[in-house]
Amino acid sequence: PASSPPQECPRPARPPYSYSALIAMAIHSAPGRRRTLSQIYQYVAENFPFYKKSKAGWQNSIRHNLSLNDCFKKVPRDEDDPGKGNYWTLDPNCEKMFDNGNFRRRRKRR
Repeated sequence: PASSPPQECPRPARPPYSYSALIAMAIHSAPGRRRTLSQIYQYVAENFPFYKKSKAGWQNSIRHNLSLNDCFKKVPRDEDDPGKGNYWTLDPNCEKMFDNGNFRRRRKRR
């Protein structure tokens, strides 16, 4: 019998979260409230299928947000903690932005 072409699965919908919210969720969920860049990527890809299927553009956006958003602080590794890269944490002054697990995008005020 003639085989039909494989069916493409519909692409998952983009989550209603900003990149900074995704980063904050990743950090919030980590033991010690800190993650490396690769751990942040891994969290996002595992928890949001939209990004697992997407090309690497979203990873550039994650890096961009980490370096430009004052809410994220780079923390060097301890000497007895082998591995690559620094850790990222949330600035305590920004914790209130994500109170009660509210990570949804904020509406822009006019």
